[in-house]
Amino acid sequence: MTTERPCSQELWDQTPAAVQDYLRALEGRVTALEAVVHGLEATVRHLTERLQQDSRTSSRPPSSDPPQAAATRPRREPSGRRPGGQPGHEGHARALVPLDAVDVVCPVKPARCRRCQHPLSGEDPHPQRHQVTDIPPVQPVVTEYQLHQLVCPVCGAVTPAALSAGVPTGGFGSRVQAIAALCTGA
Repeated sequence: MTTERPCSQELWDQTPAAVQDYLRALEGRVTALEAVVHGLEATVRHLTERLQQDSRTSSRPPSSDPPQAAATRPRREPSGRRPGGQPGHEGHARALVPLDAVDVVCPVKPARCRRCQHPLSGEDPHPQRHQVTDIPPVQPVVTEYQLHQLVCPVCGAVTPAALSAGVPTGGFGSRVQAIAALCTGA
């Protein structure tokens, strides 16, 4: 290593060989540490840049922004219109399933007048329709395998039955394991 030293060549030549070796070793360590520091500076710079990213400066969704980012986001200028659908705008809603394809119909009628509390009866020829779609409950299928042990009539040895190929050795089948893995991963 040829590092420029702060002392003259004459003074360096007068320095004992053991001290020169020690100084060279220290110079090598300083060079190695400078390389480490340079690498750390690059890592810190990279991490700082990542911390400064948000949904406006990267491809990340707005939901990944920290809570304090909403306070720094510029507010839109009010347009003077009320929020939501504007008068004259055709609404967009999920289409109702035809009545003949509905599984259960529950007529809901008011029992009393909301103003005078008089009992009400009768039929509305065109009731407001409200549909709720749901998934039926899943009923698990439990299969029991009864493994018999039989005694040989010739030698008297007891032979247990083995599970058939494809039968899980644990208490849960492949579908339960797949759902558990999906829920764990999600």
